[in-house]
Amino acid sequence: MAGSDRTAEAVVAPDAVKILIAGGFGVGKTTMVGSVSEIAPLRTEEPLTVAGLDVDDLLGIEQKRATTVALDFGRITISDDLVLYLFGTPGQQRFWFMWNDLAIGALGAVVLIDVRRPESSFAAIDFFERRRIPFVVAVNGFHGRHPYPAAEIRESLALPTHVPVLLCDARERASCRDVLVALIDRLIADVEFQPSPTS
Repeated sequence: MAGSDRTAEAVVAPDAVKILIAGGFGVGKTTMVGSVSEIAPLRTEEPLTVAGLDVDDLLGIEQKRATTVALDFGRITISDDLVLYLFGTPGQQRFWFMWNDLAIGALGAVVLIDVRRPESSFAAIDFFERRRIPFVVAVNGFHGRHPYPAAEIRESLALPTHVPVLLCDARERASCRDVLVALIDRLIADVEFQPSPTS
């Protein structure tokens, strides 16, 4: 209003961090994004069809009826000044070409592992290691059980000690939140331990 001494307070937008949720086909990526997102997640799922029987490996996930063909998207507010944007990657090999585009601007990633089929997530681990994108490994406890301790899983995946390995349940919001917090902690630690530029 003209002549008013009042000034509008500046609205400061929170920092936005892009995080990928990756892993093999049927490990629980869509479930995780949906469980933890504070908004209705965007999903690009299509039904599995007879045409894909010779392509899709459904061993251990015979009840699966749909697959992500592009991405899942969700959002979670960590604090007043930090918001995570979650991008779930497609798991089937024929959609892996999407990973390069989805990785643009990502600060970190969660690699979901199904201990019944750990080999299905090897490609995701390799993808982030090659691109030097920090990640944590989250072992999804299907049926509410984790048959192997985290240390044994780390050894079987030949992961270095600086990569956190966590047990989680992709159906539980609190469990998924803890995985994301662990990833943020790793990102902060990586920044703190970077050498200072020499003058």
